[in-house]
Amino acid sequence: MQQQRQQTARCSASSARRFLKKNVGIALAVTATAAVLGSATSASAGTGHLYRGSAVTDVRTAATFDYAAREIPENITVNPDGSVTLSMLGSCAVCQRTHAPELMRISASGRRTVLVTGQVGEAITGNVRSDDGTVYYSVWAPGNAARNGVYTLGRDGTPRRIAALPAGAGPNGLAIDPAGRTLYIADSFKATIWSVPVSGGSVTPWLTDAALAPVPTEALPIGANGLRFHNGALWVSNFNKGTLLRVPVTGTGAAGPIRLVASGLPNIDDLSFLTPWSDVVFAAQNGSSSQNGPDRIVVIYPNGTYKAFLTSADGLASPSATAVRGNRLYITDGGVAEPHDAKLQTGRINVAALLADAAH
Repeated sequence: MQQQRQQTARCSASSARRFLKKNVGIALAVTATAAVLGSATSASAGTGHLYRGSAVTDVRTAATFDYAAREIPENITVNPDGSVTLSMLGSCAVCQRTHAPELMRISASGRRTVLVTGQVGEAITGNVRSDDGTVYYSVWAPGNAARNGVYTLGRDGTPRRIAALPAGAGPNGLAIDPAGRTLYIADSFKATIWSVPVSGGSVTPWLTDAALAPVPTEALPIGANGLRFHNGALWVSNFNKGTLLRVPVTGTGAAGPIRLVASGLPNIDDLSFLTPWSDVVFAAQNGSSSQNGPDRIVVIYPNGTYKAFLTSADGLASPSATAVRGNRLYITDGGVAEPHDAKLQTGRINVAALLADAAH
């Protein structure tokens, strides 16, 4: 989520205001060109059109949130028992909100449990679960190096910071490798993906590239945003540039050459995959966060084309994230646009239809 310089406190505060202005309604625009992407290779731009077929059916609201009380869902993880873990953005000192962020679990029956309450003025952004059940989450604490970074929950539920990030960094999306050894953090300000062992320690700039950078002339300069480890690569969205990128992880663990998967998706936020073996992507476009794009959920095919199948006409008011488990799609909606309907939605995926569509 969401000019990112650290030289002065003034610059840090300015970045904080921009970043948390985005968080009023979501989670953490301008279409990129190959020249802006730097080392990224070219790909055919996506051509969006409404998909009114059977991509996802039986869409319903699984939970509602009180936007007025700053219950603003951002990132989502679906757990094996059918519960979900949500990052709730809460409040910030620089955008006239006074509610602390939360990490919340909602059971399959709808019962809510607050796992962590953060501090006023910061945001809980990405969250991820390892195969052994350990929960990790990102805290963006503007200008506060003592709080900024990645946290985990102990067996007794006590949060512990395992990796510090510079005060000027903007941790957003969070991903874990299949072996459960390494965490990756998308930095929305510093054009960087950081890595750190799951046991904690010093973060390493795993990849720094112009393709991950925000657009400094945007009112809301946010670069690298959503992040997922999938099929031997890290997939990352760039919010301002409207791009989806794939970065292979080499045998030595280093970053391979960046590939542009899709473009033309301003305010693209978090993403997920149809199946563990398919490169069909569900992505949220959070246009209301900066009035710079549509509010919709799109399905992106491996050839870079995409189709929108849920839009503001379907009641979306700033979707921020998607997650898939089995044949169910989960969507978080921050509610920044009228009628401020912050919610968690779920629908049934027509996996066969989407795989067949992707094959053509």
